[in-house]
Amino acid sequence: MCLSVPAKIVKILPDHMAAVCIDGVSLEISIALIDELDVGDHVLVHVGYALAKIDPIEAKRTLELLQALGSTGRELRP
Repeated sequence: MCLSVPAKIVKILPDHMAAVCIDGVSLEISIALIDELDVGDHVLVHVGYALAKIDPIEAKRTLELLQALGSTGRELRP
């Protein structure tokens, strides 16, 4: 099973790269697989590649769900 995570593009870089923010964490990813991205767009990121452009509302909902799942996992640990 693969998991992609929503990220917001904060800067377009040379060579089909971009700086993104994922829930407060910044990193550089490849945007070579998607045409016409701008600063402020949201993408799904998997293993360092933007796979798809997504709606900002969907990005927010997905991050909230992942945060809730993370909280549940911490509660289950002994």
